[in-house]
Amino acid sequence: MEASMKKICLLGFVAALVIAGLGEVNGAGECGKANPDMEAFKLAPCASAAQDEQASVSGSCCAAVKKLGQNPRCLCAVMLSNTAKSSGVKPEIAMTIPKRCNIVDRPVGYQCGAYTLP
Repeated sequence: MEASMKKICLLGFVAALVIAGLGEVNGAGECGKANPDMEAFKLAPCASAAQDEQASVSGSCCAAVKKLGQNPRCLCAVMLSNTAKSSGVKPEIAMTIPKRCNIVDRPVGYQCGAYTLP
C-alpha cells in the first residue's frame, strides 16, 4: 500500500512538472530561449551610459548592444527588464545607446514600449 502511494505521489509530481512546462514555449520569447533579465547582465558595461546621456559609451558596451541589437525585440526586452530597472537604467536614456555607439544598422524608429529608438 505504501509503495503504491509513493507511485501515485511520484506520478502526481511528474504530471505537475509536465503541466507547468506546457505554459512555457522554449524559443518563443523576445530573446529566444534566453531570459531578458539574464541577458541584461551582458549590458553591464553600459550601466553609466544607461543612466546619464552625457556619460561616455565604452567599446565593450557598444559591442554588447550591437550583438543584442541584431534582434530589436530582445534588445528592447533587455532594456525594459526588471534587472535593468533595478540597476538604475533609465529606459529613455538606454534607448539612445545604439545611436551614441554609431551603430549604422540600428533599428531606427523601433517602438520599444513607450519609447522609440532614435
